[in-house]
Amino acid sequence: MKCGLVLLVAGASQRMGQPKQLMNYRGKTLLRHAVDTALAARVDRVIVVLGANAEPISAALSGVVIEIVQNARWEEGMGTSIHAGVRRATELQLDAAILALGDQPLVTTEIYDRLIAEHEATGKPIVTSEYAGTVGVPVLFSDEYFPQLLALQPDQGCKGVILKHSAHAVRIACPEAEVDIDTPSDFQKLQP
Repeated sequence: MKCGLVLLVAGASQRMGQPKQLMNYRGKTLLRHAVDTALAARVDRVIVVLGANAEPISAALSGVVIEIVQNARWEEGMGTSIHAGVRRATELQLDAAILALGDQPLVTTEIYDRLIAEHEATGKPIVTSEYAGTVGVPVLFSDEYFPQLLALQPDQGCKGVILKHSAHAVRIACPEAEVDIDTPSDFQKLQP
């Protein structure tokens, strides 16, 4: 199975007041931390979807072996970034893709690998993280769900697809995904 990891990092970080992707987290940028975590997983490709501040962010990734996709429609919402990443996964003929966010720094390589292992063990086409009483990213979708992800409205995330097909989904506990960085106080809480 060829699996990719689509890292969604196109947002403008408005609540943060600066591009959070470039903020220093444990000795590297938050984005580089997310990319390194993804690259260490059992995936064939890492696809990074950029939007706001694409130039300085892509410059920070120079020399890293990843696919960079520019989402010109990032301002319309998360759905457009999912479209951009899944479209690239389709072009690369991947059998599955993990959708992940660049601002969940406690999500580890082991979590990504667990999604893949669970998919291989159960044959279920969706393996989703479960946290804070809900489901969401990181989530693995097999390619049979790519058309539905490409049909999302611009302002939709992938949770609706997960819930609609819950009979075909496996949930794994992932409390680490509950922590995301949106505001300066979120960021401060994660500092050593």
